[in-house]
Amino acid sequence: MDRIKNTIELAKVSWQVLMHDRELLWIPVLSMFASLGLLIVLAIPAFAMLDTSSSEESVSPGVAFVGLLAALGLSVIAVFFKGALVAAAHDRMTGGDPTVSNAISRATKHIAGLVPWALLTATVGLILQAIRERSGILGRIVTNIAGAAWEIVTFLVIPAIIIDDMGAIDGVKRSGQLLKRTWGENLAARVGFGLVGFAAAIPLILVVVLLAASGSTALLVVGIAIAVVGFALISVVLTALNAIFQTALYMYATTGETPTAFRGTSLAQSFVHK
Repeated sequence: MDRIKNTIELAKVSWQVLMHDRELLWIPVLSMFASLGLLIVLAIPAFAMLDTSSSEESVSPGVAFVGLLAALGLSVIAVFFKGALVAAAHDRMTGGDPTVSNAISRATKHIAGLVPWALLTATVGLILQAIRERSGILGRIVTNIAGAAWEIVTFLVIPAIIIDDMGAIDGVKRSGQLLKRTWGENLAARVGFGLVGFAAAIPLILVVVLLAASGSTALLVVGIAIAVVGFALISVVLTALNAIFQTALYMYATTGETPTAFRGTSLAQSFVHK
């Protein structure tokens, strides 16, 4: 519980950092638009290749290939813009004054590390998903554990690429090496940020439930629209906060110095030294 409380405290500090550069919230928004654009573009050939005359549920090779392109493309987009957020957070924590354009420019300079990492992590995810779909209950449990372990071990890959100019493989190695010092906050961050997101989502859920209970279809549609926009905003903010937290965690783990914005918090005390 102490670690979760620490993470919520650090989330508050991350929020304060974000408030210095509110325009950086546009980075995850741009990521959403880029992802939506990719899906729209790929949906055209996918629908064209669908065989509506067949009653078989099997997916054609063409559609499967488009799906693969979508998964890899979405991963590249997410990793690239996450890299831009980390670049902006690092700039702020080292005394700079980041902007959206500067953050994207810095991420672009590390594209040689970000894209291979995006393709690698997407491939691992697809392999685990394929195994999960073909396994029984025990197999699903094992693959879920393997997926969670992969995310924990690679938690600091993007900061390693952006801050220390590492490649994808070296970034994985560095993240794994730092796991011994950061595993506590690594795990607690998932719970802590999850709790923050859940708390923020409760009012939206209540709005939808209340409007649905009114019996009015029009009000239900309005409630759903409000919820969709609200969940999107929550996702944008949590993505930015998570990137700031990861950056601070990486900076402390690699230098032993607490970033200025996090001094006086529980960041240093939260690490496990063995």
